[in-house]
Amino acid sequence: MKLKVTCLHDRHLGLNAKMTEFGGFDMPVSYKGILDEHKAVRESVGVFDCSHMGELLLSGKDSVKFLNYMSTNAFEDMKEEELMYTLFLEPTGGVVDDLMVYKINDEQFLLVVNASNTDKDYQWLKKHLDGFNCLLENVSGFYGQLALQGPKSKDIMDQIIIGVTKLEFMKFGYFLYNEEEVIISRSGYTGEDGFEIYASNPTIVKLFDELIQMGVEPCGLGARDTLRFEAGLPLYGHEINGFTTPLEAQLGYFCKFHKDFIGKEALLKQKENGLERRLMGLELLERNIARDGYTVYKDNEMVGYITTGYMIPNTIKSYGNVMLNQSVKLGDIVQVEIRNKMVNAKIRNRKYYEKKYIKGE
Repeated sequence: MKLKVTCLHDRHLGLNAKMTEFGGFDMPVSYKGILDEHKAVRESVGVFDCSHMGELLLSGKDSVKFLNYMSTNAFEDMKEEELMYTLFLEPTGGVVDDLMVYKINDEQFLLVVNASNTDKDYQWLKKHLDGFNCLLENVSGFYGQLALQGPKSKDIMDQIIIGVTKLEFMKFGYFLYNEEEVIISRSGYTGEDGFEIYASNPTIVKLFDELIQMGVEPCGLGARDTLRFEAGLPLYGHEINGFTTPLEAQLGYFCKFHKDFIGKEALLKQKENGLERRLMGLELLERNIARDGYTVYKDNEMVGYITTGYMIPNTIKSYGNVMLNQSVKLGDIVQVEIRNKMVNAKIRNRKYYEKKYIKGE
């Protein structure tokens, strides 16, 4: 199958990026290297091409009612120009996808979904539209997206677009760039201060070029994954999927049980019966790396599996997220099977890094 490309594909090749398939797209894994790019975002500023992400525009009088029914979070009190995290669930409670919702006005919302799930999400929502006065459009072809992340992202944005740094965390606004109205939110997926920018493809290319000329580090999917893991942020296909519920993934805060939504009954039943497993963290006590899918044992009995694992860049500390039986507790010593060798690890929380979000100027 021929891979799709983003509007920045030529730029990635021109910068000698190492490329890979991701979500059906040919995307950059890294440019200089994951270690350098991770460090740039933690200490300075980096830019990611997120144009592969999907954008769905929901409009109509029943938009709030529909979103409340289709996802776990509650939207009746959401204000304009706010964004909110939520999840679509199967009736079984398994996760269809996680997404960000941008409220444009009472009857219009922009849904930003995972690249690999865009078509699935679109069909999932369309399937349930009957009875709701709503229109759903897949506008992914129009929007390109950049994420500017790092403690110096504010200084960079301040030089390009006046007023954008007054945005508060999890808010967005409309700004002029390249004679076009663009959407910019103060948000991101790295645990750092940063901005996500949505615009037409030509404008995204122009902005990317300007950022590179200003010395911003181009960053690939590799650093994006190590950064979000270190910040304790989940990724669909790893910490959440169709066989994992939000309660097991420690995302219960985003499930509002005062209203009805697809999957609610399954979650209530799970709460009533008690969870059999939940997502925890672990730290390897020996030098090694616990990769996704590796199995975890305690007293010679399999008690879980790794969902993501890395040696944190620029350190010698190796951590992993693990979906773990409830019988295993914080502080317990377990063994991870790594290439036919049992490696000791200690169960801990998933707070590997203190997030540094900024509320605005």
